[in-house]
Amino acid sequence: MRIAALVEPGRFEIEETAAPVPTDDEVLVRVAACGVCGSDLDIWSGTVRLDAYPWHPGHEVSGTVELAGSAVADLGPGDPVATWVTARGFADLVAVRAGHCARANGVPLELALGEPLSCAVNAVDAANVAVGDDVVVVGAGFMGHLVHMLAHLRGAAQVIVADVRDDALKRADSLGAAATVNVLRDDLAGVVLARTGGVGADVAFEVTGAQTALDALGPVTRTSGTIVIAGYHQGAPRSIPLGEWNWRAFHIVNGHVRDVPTILRGLRAGMRLVTTGRLSLEGLVTHRFPLEDVGEAFRAAREKPEGFVKATVTP
Repeated sequence: MRIAALVEPGRFEIEETAAPVPTDDEVLVRVAACGVCGSDLDIWSGTVRLDAYPWHPGHEVSGTVELAGSAVADLGPGDPVATWVTARGFADLVAVRAGHCARANGVPLELALGEPLSCAVNAVDAANVAVGDDVVVVGAGFMGHLVHMLAHLRGAAQVIVADVRDDALKRADSLGAAATVNVLRDDLAGVVLARTGGVGADVAFEVTGAQTALDALGPVTRTSGTIVIAGYHQGAPRSIPLGEWNWRAFHIVNGHVRDVPTILRGLRAGMRLVTTGRLSLEGLVTHRFPLEDVGEAFRAAREKPEGFVKATVTP
């Protein structure tokens, strides 16, 4: 089988290797799609360097079960699944514990990206968005759109979305944003205060991994409101005005999860929403690449051409 290996920053090679053999509690999954995650881009570009190469990334995997281990009773060949893996997803095949899979029945596999969906579900749950809340989402990429839609499902009164790309904001409009703000042209805090009676948002999400997005959170959040850091921050240290945030009694939430049972709960909950039609990723996977063009998929994810939301590799 083939697997993509990052042999040095910015350069992938396609290796030929033996197919993994699933253990008793694993399934062998033929990969249909593996998403390019923003958390991988800094390593790919060399901003964050590894101690050793090659590196075999890829953790947003969907596919079809080819073989089930002897102890697996609830999955079998032909079953479509979304999976939670930590690496080696840009490949023809991946072995994964059966308990780390969620069924993707009735969903196009390229839209069954359960791992990023789990991240969004867990971030919104951690924020405890309540019925009637005013919500701000800073960042209208793939994860920002998921957070936006999940906040609606939890009963938010309005979701205001900010970004620097007009095409991303147009998509947020189509997903039901109450207002969209291009922060390069308009005053986000002014828009939020005008729409919340001068109070500010109950919950504000940062979903970019950028310092400028962190800077925007305080002015748009009401006193004693909730700030959620859902973006993935690597590389250079970030800063926040902690004195102001302390004085205004913000509830600061780390939207990231490392507890495996919680990750899996988010995976299953997210996939139930998708398979029952409560949530759709239609239109959010915009760029698809064959395995041999995995480097182009990463470049698209970094450069974000017009209309870009999400790149996947489809072996």
